Amino acid sequence: MRDFHLPGRSPVYATHGMAATSMPAATLTALDVLRNGGNALDAAVAACAVLCVIEPQSTGIGGDCFCLYAPAGTGKVHALNGSGRAAAAATIDWYERQGMTALENTSAHSVTVPGAINAWETLLAAHGRKGLDELLQPAIRYAAEGWPVHAKVAWDWERLEGKLRKNGTQAFLPNGAAPKAGDVFAQPALAETLRGIAKHGAKAFYEGPVAADIVATLRARGGLQTEADFAEGLNNAQFVTPVTLHWKGYDVYQCPPNGQGLLVLMMLGMLDNLESAHDGCSGVIRAHRHIEAARLAYRDRDAFLADPTQVDVPTHKLLSPEYLKAQAALISDERAIPVLPNAGESLLPPHRDTVYLCVVDRDGNACSFINSLFEGFGSGILAEKSGVMLQNRGFGFRLERGHPNCIAPMKRPMHTIIPGMLMKDGQAVMPFGVMGGHYQPVGQSWFLTNFLEYGLDIQEAIDLPRLFPFKGKLQVERGVPADVVAKLAAMGHDPELVERPHGGGQAIWIDRARGTLVGGSEPRKDGLALGY
Repeated sequence: MRDFHLPGRSPVYATHGMAATSMPAATLTALDVLRNGGNALDAAVAACAVLCVIEPQSTGIGGDCFCLYAPAGTGKVHALNGSGRAAAAATIDWYERQGMTALENTSAHSVTVPGAINAWETLLAAHGRKGLDELLQPAIRYAAEGWPVHAKVAWDWERLEGKLRKNGTQAFLPNGAAPKAGDVFAQPALAETLRGIAKHGAKAFYEGPVAADIVATLRARGGLQTEADFAEGLNNAQFVTPVTLHWKGYDVYQCPPNGQGLLVLMMLGMLDNLESAHDGCSGVIRAHRHIEAARLAYRDRDAFLADPTQVDVPTHKLLSPEYLKAQAALISDERAIPVLPNAGESLLPPHRDTVYLCVVDRDGNACSFINSLFEGFGSGILAEKSGVMLQNRGFGFRLERGHPNCIAPMKRPMHTIIPGMLMKDGQAVMPFGVMGGHYQPVGQSWFLTNFLEYGLDIQEAIDLPRLFPFKGKLQVERGVPADVVAKLAAMGHDPELVERPHGGGQAIWIDRARGTLVGGSEPRKDGLALGY
């Protein structure tokens, strides 16, 4: 139990249904859908659509989507990959002829065909009770009428003014600057696009005037995308077999590559070979071990992770007990590994913005849902007639011939966004996730061990200060005690204080024994968990 003398908030309890999102209006939208007969998936789609309007720096219909859905009574977890693909003309030969050795995050070449809208439609057709015609109405209203900008959104927006100016995105700089907290921001062009999708389905996004507007916008900036590429996006989303690890009596589920969810399982598997740290959840040994496990896992990610339909990703080996035990044996409680065996930490593009949400309905269906533009405002390229801000997921590709994650026609890039699902005895017990680009596997494994190994409640487990090994540095939030930081430095880590806090988590625990739902939501964002 938390100390009620100190700032913070308690877990949220309910009995019939619950949602946890990064914006209050999105959480309320999800509850409205549940109370009006929708299931957890319906509520997640409606809430996500609202977030695409009112948290526009983090997500949008010009982005991608992944989902884990556990229908009650089935014992199954369904995984959907809604990540978009590179243009058919995006060959490494073309980029080499242009003398390009790396992609630019604000370039049209960093834009892959958005996968979100096709993903939503595919999920609803398979598991929903309602359609886009009904579920998009709240988002349409917020886009048309406008909605007050919240504090964290305004803080992010101001930091991204330079990107928006660079790409001439004046519609997102009213009066020449980012809106302030409390300013009402409307997106009439986006509202019209959403109306078309509500009426005609995903086809209204991938074909016709919207697709033509997006393609024309990208081609004017040198992009290789065509309307034919967008038409292919209408059938892009795929149900895939999730990857899983049995850990501390639970089964942890993740989407498979091209996403980085297997890193969560690798870190949990490594740490499970070690005794719980004697100094507890906030201790130096606990933090050090987690940092070292992350360094090892991310080393392997950057060597192997890519689109498994085009290259061989050794998922089975990376998750084998023998391999994880061998990696855990490399971790010393005395000091950091000075040079990682076999490979060093690769340079990573900056880790950025995403929205994660989860919903559980009265029947016990559980939905873990994530949608993203990747970096803040994605590429910063706005298709003005349709109001669609475009992601920069292609920035995750390499322009390195022979690398598994090298760009190629119709290929999906290595993806950072990862929903999580916890099962026990064939029943969902917790949808969970931590947004935050590259940080997400560390964030998920940090949260799970906080909660289930070190005994924090679900909200405390999200609140606990965070660390992240990144580009050879150890990025620490201001909440990490100074003595812990100093001791980690003495062990060979190189700490640096970060301006932005790491990630944002949501989770809902399904307590079947007591008939309750218990929710936690990220204090580093504007949202909350609510139930009824």
